[in-house]
Amino acid sequence: MAAEIHADILPETEFADWNRLVAASPDGSIYSTPEYLDTLCAAAGGRFRILGVRRGEELAGGVALYERDSAFGTFVEPRLLLYYNGLVLRRYDTKYPSERTARQIKVLTALEEALDRARHGSVMLKSRGPVTDVRPFLAKGWDARPSYSYVVPLTDLPAQWGRVEQNLRRLIERCTSQGMTLGEDDDFDAFFRLHAATMDRREVKAYLPKPAFARYFESLRRQGLCRLYHASLADGRLAACQLVLLGAHPVTHTVSAAGEPEFHKIGAAAFLRWKVFEALASLGYAANDLTDAGLNPVTHFKSQLGGDLELSLVLQSPRTRRYRWGTGAAALYWRARGMAGAGLRRMLGRSGS
Repeated sequence: MAAEIHADILPETEFADWNRLVAASPDGSIYSTPEYLDTLCAAAGGRFRILGVRRGEELAGGVALYERDSAFGTFVEPRLLLYYNGLVLRRYDTKYPSERTARQIKVLTALEEALDRARHGSVMLKSRGPVTDVRPFLAKGWDARPSYSYVVPLTDLPAQWGRVEQNLRRLIERCTSQGMTLGEDDDFDAFFRLHAATMDRREVKAYLPKPAFARYFESLRRQGLCRLYHASLADGRLAACQLVLLGAHPVTHTVSAAGEPEFHKIGAAAFLRWKVFEALASLGYAANDLTDAGLNPVTHFKSQLGGDLELSLVLQSPRTRRYRWGTGAAALYWRARGMAGAGLRRMLGRSGS
């Protein structure tokens, strides 16, 4: 007889089972673990639940739901410091591909039906690259769009070094010969100073306000779930910082990298990235996800590190009418305010000329 498939919210007593599935699944990441989500909620607000699917007594898949409330309904979607929030599936070693596909389809169908019953205003799920068959969601009116990130393999560093663009290799070697070093510490203040300055140059806000970001970092550091690396010049000056998420999954995630602009041209960023790859490989990790690959100068730099461009699918549920109308009206309001503000700034600029 076929094993019964059922989906339900996992109690805390089953979180260990969930973590084992996340660590073993190609779709897993630290972002799906209760420990990480609890840390994120404490720092940034929101709440989380784990929706699991059992095939008989075996946990066959699920999704970690990071939920937030709005005036128009509860919603689930990625955010800064939560790049992936998607599906995690168990893989089955069966003789026939058709059997493997059939099992996965049943798990996905159970997940979609459970999410439909939850009646969120909106659900957006961003899965890691291996999740490509999402037909049960598409059949129920969900939309899918592509997203990209560069992932650098760490299992063969000599081969990976050969994939790094020649100019970056030259910069890294020069930094090394001039005494630049890699360090690791818990100097959050120095990291946040560089992070906030980097975001300011891009005219965007820091990922979190400093007190909340500090709580996030300290919680992860105590649990051994992150490492803060830095590159220093021979005279001790800080050149660049990088915050990396670890965990039981073989793929690590770089969530923030920042540096002093004056040291960028000498290769400080490239030196730091490569030395972090070496450090992570020495810890036994298989890859580092550089996080996002939108078309911009930062992505071009990431591409020069020789990683693999990986495709992810972003699934968007049908939104409730209340959520759709409410968020649409709010977007029009803020757009109008933005246009008015831009017009005022132009007028002030002209009056002062």
